[in-house]
Amino acid sequence: MDLPKTFDSKAAEERWFQKWIDLGYFKADPARPGKVFSVVIPPPNVTGQLHLGHALNVSLQDIIVRTRRMQGYNTLWLPGTDHAGIATQNAVEKDLAKEGKDRHTMGREAFVARVWQWRETYGSRIMNQLRRLGASCDWSRERFTLDAGLSNAVTKVFVDLYNQKLIYRAKRMINWCPRCETALSDLEVDHKEVHGSLWYIRYPLADGSGALTIATTRPETMLGDTAVAVNPDDDRYKSYVGKMIRLPLVGREIPVIADAAIDREFGTGALKVTPAHDPVDFDIGKRHDLETISLFDSTAHMNENAGAYRGLSRDEARKQIVKDLELAGLLEKIEPHQHAVGVCSRCDSIVEPMISEQWFLSMRAMADRAIEAVRKGDTTFHPKFWENTFFNWLENIHDWCISRQLWWGHRIPAYRCVRCDHLIVAAERPSRCPECDGSDIIQDDDVLDTWFSSGLWPMSTLGWPEYTPDFERYYPTSLLLTGFDIIFFWVARMMMFGLEFTGKVPFKDVYITPLVRDELGKKMTKSKGNVVDPLDLMNQYGADAVRFTLAQLAAQGRDVILSHDRFAASRAFANKIWNAARFVMMNLEGAAQPLPKVDIANLRLAERWILSRLDDTIREVGSSIDAYEFNVAAMKLYQFIWHEFCDWYIELSKESLKAGGDRQAAARWVLITVFDKMLRLLHPFMPFVSEEIWQVIRPYIDEPNLAPHLPIAKYPEPSATDPLSPAEETAMNHCIEATEAINSLRSLLGWHPGQRVTAVIKAGDATDAHELETWRPYATALAKLDALNIDTAGDRAVFSHLAWADIGVDAPDGYDFQVARQKLQKQLDEVGKHAAQHEARLNDSRFMTKADPETRVEVAQRFEGLQAQQKLLSEQLRQLEQRA
Repeated sequence: MDLPKTFDSKAAEERWFQKWIDLGYFKADPARPGKVFSVVIPPPNVTGQLHLGHALNVSLQDIIVRTRRMQGYNTLWLPGTDHAGIATQNAVEKDLAKEGKDRHTMGREAFVARVWQWRETYGSRIMNQLRRLGASCDWSRERFTLDAGLSNAVTKVFVDLYNQKLIYRAKRMINWCPRCETALSDLEVDHKEVHGSLWYIRYPLADGSGALTIATTRPETMLGDTAVAVNPDDDRYKSYVGKMIRLPLVGREIPVIADAAIDREFGTGALKVTPAHDPVDFDIGKRHDLETISLFDSTAHMNENAGAYRGLSRDEARKQIVKDLELAGLLEKIEPHQHAVGVCSRCDSIVEPMISEQWFLSMRAMADRAIEAVRKGDTTFHPKFWENTFFNWLENIHDWCISRQLWWGHRIPAYRCVRCDHLIVAAERPSRCPECDGSDIIQDDDVLDTWFSSGLWPMSTLGWPEYTPDFERYYPTSLLLTGFDIIFFWVARMMMFGLEFTGKVPFKDVYITPLVRDELGKKMTKSKGNVVDPLDLMNQYGADAVRFTLAQLAAQGRDVILSHDRFAASRAFANKIWNAARFVMMNLEGAAQPLPKVDIANLRLAERWILSRLDDTIREVGSSIDAYEFNVAAMKLYQFIWHEFCDWYIELSKESLKAGGDRQAAARWVLITVFDKMLRLLHPFMPFVSEEIWQVIRPYIDEPNLAPHLPIAKYPEPSATDPLSPAEETAMNHCIEATEAINSLRSLLGWHPGQRVTAVIKAGDATDAHELETWRPYATALAKLDALNIDTAGDRAVFSHLAWADIGVDAPDGYDFQVARQKLQKQLDEVGKHAAQHEARLNDSRFMTKADPETRVEVAQRFEGLQAQQKLLSEQLRQLEQRA
């Protein structure tokens, strides 16, 4: 079976992934023996579409899952999606709006049915995109946070926590989204800076003796003011404390109070207090027993308490109130003011702080257990510094508002008797009220926060609250691989729920993925127009190249900086491997299948060297994956495959392949042996090109019970003994260093790549003459030399200094050393000038303070590149100056 001239990545992806699925290679079986490695996928939203964050996350998960599967672990990678309450309901409501409908006219039952229909149509989109990337999940176990099993788990947890008095209903200040018409947790509110105004308004004293001027960013809420507050240490206002003020436009009398929460430096130092619409004011109101007057309905329009302004939106009311204050002569001035406002993370609407009766979960005790578990090492974060972020949030945690005023989600299992108003929380809908025996019972309209159900994901997806074979075998899971932005939303909540209900942490390791940025170091956003679609990248470069690039760049604790050049380089890497495979296959004509084994002790130096380097690479890649250093593993593979195997050993093998006999047989066996193990190492990173090639070389592999395909092939292990002695390793290193030095000098002196040249080695005193002879034939062939002389240099030789010898190459006839030096000096001066400019910018405190992070990264990277150029040019100039 021959390999075509080029690798068709798209065809290979479709063919092999479906083959692996059909053969059941990714299916887990709790009855299977072996050490367990289990992972649950961070469930993407059912509304989601693949983005680079997903692609990075899933690529890294697949690398370690495929590795563990090949290592013989009983491996489970469980996929699924999240019902994404707010996001999904918003998506369906937008569709309805196009049809001139809304959920309220449809009714709850019909609307929920419509959402399920939407989910059937679009819900599998992102899962199919993950398949395109090659995710080797057990797709037969795909779960959804609203499926029956997970819903049962959610109900049990709610009822149990309620019975423990950890879940309670209370009237509190919450975040309200007027667009989504639901409460939000603090974590679902983003904060952004806006250019607003500060309005200075005169509040007349009720006794007519004057007025206090207050400053506010929200004139529309003054209708709900129930006090004016000053700091008790502010001498300007001590005489006003206890007096009454007549509220402008309303006429209601309110007191002047003193409270330490007031910032004397803000505005005038006197602040209006609206307990119903500001968290700080709410706390002040509780301390001073102030009346609470709510001004807005669920869509943030003014309600009946707003009097003449009833029915206006917040913005409309603000404009009218400012106008009326101005007409009344109570508006002192308006100043521009930049400040932060809370916005809904789902729809970007400005959030309204409101007092509302909601369901809350007490978090303190569960948070303390989660902190203790990480401090004890039951769960470890990678990189470790993310543990501080985890601790900081849990140590300052507030009770969680878990109810949402949506129709799509897990409906809260709480019921109220219409006759006696008795509240019943139960797993099943009660038929009669236990208090009055009434039968008219209605369920709470609210649903649970989406993160409540996803917080149970590692348990519920494995069958809990039943102690199923899956749960017994695969829980706790081995690894959670996720983004830093949901440490609070998800990681912490899974930890708390897992410990509360199973007594065990839900995962042993947490790997936090880096942030993906564009080639200039900028965060990818739609507004910047720099978002890159992974599907487009896969179409252009192939899934293997996308996966390998992401792995190469995934350094712990550092952002991923992407560029098309990196993806193109990974595609070139795949092509390099493909061409190497074609070379090997062309040199196997007439060879036995499988190839007979050879005695390693009788192999030549080059063959034993590449086998030794293979063993080192197997160890290095394996230990890097164990440490979740995916970038290190990828670079070790790249170095071995591209440079040591393709650039060095393939070239070294050519003479042996032509020689015939035992030398040819040995070279063939080494090529196949190395290629086989190399592809097994590569498979978790680049599954498709590795499988395509492995199927072609597989007939030549002599291994008992050889697997039919790479996903279940045995992961390579290093040899029991090193085939190379330390002295021989030194010899091959010297061969490579000498060849690289000769090729560099050839380029500097202008020799054509195909021209034969003469080179010389001036060996140091410690250099073994016998060692030189062991590798001199290799260097002569690799560097295309007429001769490699020892200690006999021509008059026109230019030398490169190595630690153990000086390597020289004769310059061509007519080579002008002076012109060459002048040219290099000019280049060096130009590069030095640019390097100095960049260094000055980096040392300029004003630039470092004012420049955005992306610009600073760009300048620093450019400076590093210029420094490298300087080093190379300086060395080349030094080499030529030896001839002066």
